[in-house]
Amino acid sequence: MNHDLRMLPAAVVAWGAAAWLVTAGSTAALVTTVVAVVLAAALAGARVARFVVLAAVCLAAVAASCSWRLTAVEHSPLTELAGQHRLATLDVEVVRDARVFVHHGEPSVVVEVRVRRVVTRDVDVRLRDRATAFVDGRGDDLVVGRRLVLVGRLSPADASQQAAVIDVLRRGEADRAAWWWEGSEHVRAGVRRSVSHLADEPRALVPALVDGDDSRVSDEIAEDFRRSGLTHLMAVSGTNLTIVLAVVMVIARSMGLRRRGLWIAGALSIVAFVLLARPDPSVVRAAAMGAVGVAALGFGSRGGVRALCWAVVVLLFVDPWLARTPGFVLSAVATGGILLLAPVIARRLERWMPRWCALAVAVPLAAQLACTPAIAALSGEVSLVAVFANLLAGPAVAPATVAGLAGGLLAVVWTPLGQVCGTVAGACASWILTVGHRAAGLDAASLEWHAPWQVLLVVVPLVTWAVVRLSSRPAVFVGLALGLVIGIWRPPQTGWPPPGWVMVACDVGQGDATVLDAGDGSAVVVDAGPDASLVERCLDRLGVRRVRLMVFTHAHADHVDGWPGVRAGRTVDQVAVGTSGGPAAGRVPVHVVVPGESFVSGSVTARVLWPPDDGPPGGGRTSRGEADGSAVNDTSVVLVATVRGVRIMLTGDVEPDAQARLLRGGDDLAADVLKMPHHGSGRQSAAFFEAVGARVATISAGADNDYGHPAAAALALLRGLGVAWWRTDVDGDIAVVVRDGRLVVVTR
Repeated sequence: MNHDLRMLPAAVVAWGAAAWLVTAGSTAALVTTVVAVVLAAALAGARVARFVVLAAVCLAAVAASCSWRLTAVEHSPLTELAGQHRLATLDVEVVRDARVFVHHGEPSVVVEVRVRRVVTRDVDVRLRDRATAFVDGRGDDLVVGRRLVLVGRLSPADASQQAAVIDVLRRGEADRAAWWWEGSEHVRAGVRRSVSHLADEPRALVPALVDGDDSRVSDEIAEDFRRSGLTHLMAVSGTNLTIVLAVVMVIARSMGLRRRGLWIAGALSIVAFVLLARPDPSVVRAAAMGAVGVAALGFGSRGGVRALCWAVVVLLFVDPWLARTPGFVLSAVATGGILLLAPVIARRLERWMPRWCALAVAVPLAAQLACTPAIAALSGEVSLVAVFANLLAGPAVAPATVAGLAGGLLAVVWTPLGQVCGTVAGACASWILTVGHRAAGLDAASLEWHAPWQVLLVVVPLVTWAVVRLSSRPAVFVGLALGLVIGIWRPPQTGWPPPGWVMVACDVGQGDATVLDAGDGSAVVVDAGPDASLVERCLDRLGVRRVRLMVFTHAHADHVDGWPGVRAGRTVDQVAVGTSGGPAAGRVPVHVVVPGESFVSGSVTARVLWPPDDGPPGGGRTSRGEADGSAVNDTSVVLVATVRGVRIMLTGDVEPDAQARLLRGGDDLAADVLKMPHHGSGRQSAAFFEAVGARVATISAGADNDYGHPAAAALALLRGLGVAWWRTDVDGDIAVVVRDGRLVVVTR
């Protein structure tokens, strides 16, 4: 099939320019605009290809948009007041629904607003600048379109598209919004009521599928969906809109509408969808991709590619900051992959399977191939189960979305009637959740990508070529697919322990046990986990016959109850504890460590950084559920150990208060490997992690634990700092290995 690619250079140029200019400032944007206009005028009078002139025109348009918007923000009175940290009264309109977070143990919300008027002691001005407001309390009434008055302290914004950040001190009642926004809010509330009788997980997922309301989705669901490649289902995406459009088109065709009527019905559906799901950047992007689908309906996939390029240019002209958002990148690339690759793969698969089956395989496969470089660049991972997970979950997405939307509409009239549809949506959502959890739990659900992501720009086209060539050969295609499934389900194991290991995080369930290689079958063991048999088997597999030093970071049961397993069949030379103490050591000498103390055990050199001797008194084992848990966590022994040149930060369960005090202590916290504090809980200090600067993190957590460890927030922190992580609940025993002078991670 011949595709119309004349708009592709213009879209690529506009995209690259927008991504750079929104961070370069208004001056750079203005200069780029002038240069692009001159270039477009010169090219228009020369004999050059039309697509070259079009690229210059699109560059000028996007650069002009950036220049106008950046200048307006940089010279706004609100920006000036924010730079002075002024106290102001503001008349604002909510432009994005409030998001709840916990601040000092109390619920608070962050909400994006448009400031229509700002009043201070000497300033009273009307404007239309965007800002972010932080408000104490739930803020359930802060939904799109509503207006209210805020009194707060202004400060400069981090984002270049916003003029200020508002720390709200007082707020007034929110007025009702326009009827279309209030109507959409009634439907959204109806969706929530239609599934209110379901279990927690489907009750949270159905609103996310229908209108992007993921406020009740847990960190565990979010992380599992990320690993299994199903994240796009929890946010409003082209998938959601495509499903709605498909239903509308079927109804419209049954009513006798044809080409022009179908376009009108599709356009109205897109408008209604944006109202329901809110005009967030992701929703606007999804609407544009839906418009591409409508265009493809009228002109075929050849016109669909052209429409996609126009959609990219128009979206970047309207909102240049979209160029740097992950959702825009993945959505545009996936749509392009489906338009360009899916028909090719499907035609070859149709030679030996039904058309519906060929399309079901080709669409997620094409999208995954197209998105792989972008996903690796954004997350440092490549999902190996995404295609299979989407194949399994895909059939349930449409009925869950349609039934959930129908339930929301009916619940506006009568809630019990809506709950009938909600039950159907919940059943479908339960299947999607099962697929997401099971796929994420596979031993090789995702592959850590440590090479530069640009390498995939070469690898993926080669893989795509091979997939296309092999897709017409059923025996080879099915054989390779089955081989991949088996490899994901039961990945090949290397010998254990791997040669050159310096550290192993033992899989001991919901607890900690870390082993440092001290040489000649000996080790330094930090914590023993909650189960004696699990830590015993881990040490046996490593061939540890002698424990030169046993360190108990603190006295919680998930760190000390496995102590009998450490002693079983092994010699233990000495035990070290912090201020909270540890278990009874019998005849083994016990030493209470102090900050600044150093020791050498075989090939292990370590220095004690924490806790200070003024910490809470200890001496006995403490249940993990007790009220003083956080205080005891912050008395954890923190060590920086060096094993054959590799620096390892061992943090016990220290929480943000202790992490902050460690930062202020002036010690060198830099390390190559970080043992994640407190099993990857959401309570972490970004500054502490930046100071450590680790390349690798290990997370010790139990499968299906009740604490939600590791938390999505902690994983996002690691991802944002470019730290590659492994977790025992997914990867089993984790070995850090020195191989040819490089750090390598091997799992069992």
